[in-house]
Amino acid sequence: MENLVGFFECKVDAKGRLSLPSDLKKQLGDQYDKPFILKRSLFQPCLEIHPMESWEKISEKLSKLNRFVQKNNEFIRRFTAGVKKTEIDASNRLQIGKELIAFAGIQKDVVLNASIDFIEVWEKEAYEKAVNNNEIDFAALAEEVMGNSWDQNVS
Repeated sequence: MENLVGFFECKVDAKGRLSLPSDLKKQLGDQYDKPFILKRSLFQPCLEIHPMESWEKISEKLSKLNRFVQKNNEFIRRFTAGVKKTEIDASNRLQIGKELIAFAGIQKDVVLNASIDFIEVWEKEAYEKAVNNNEIDFAALAEEVMGNSWDQNVS
């Protein structure tokens, strides 16, 4: 699977089914025919679609946490809350559970934002508010996160 890129406007039907755009399908390659993991986002009111290959890397990191440390257990419980394993159906749709739709406030119009190794699913208006948030100085954020990181690991 290559790095996922792109912004796609889509619709979720009344039964919570989402058709993935053909460009995204191409980018997913052989991962398209494997199960996906749907989960709540950690920091935003949106959902995440993880191809199984991406999710397995996350699971590997989680499995290394010491479960005899209470904060590790709390983190794993909250991080995996509402996680659903799903597959693309015969009509090329992904089923989103009602509890996940409620969490993200999804009505009908959604935005899929490809985010390198997973896909964010946003209610369209919430996405617009998040990316156009003037309270965040994006230039300062970019400098803090990416400044001087080209010759070292990004932290």
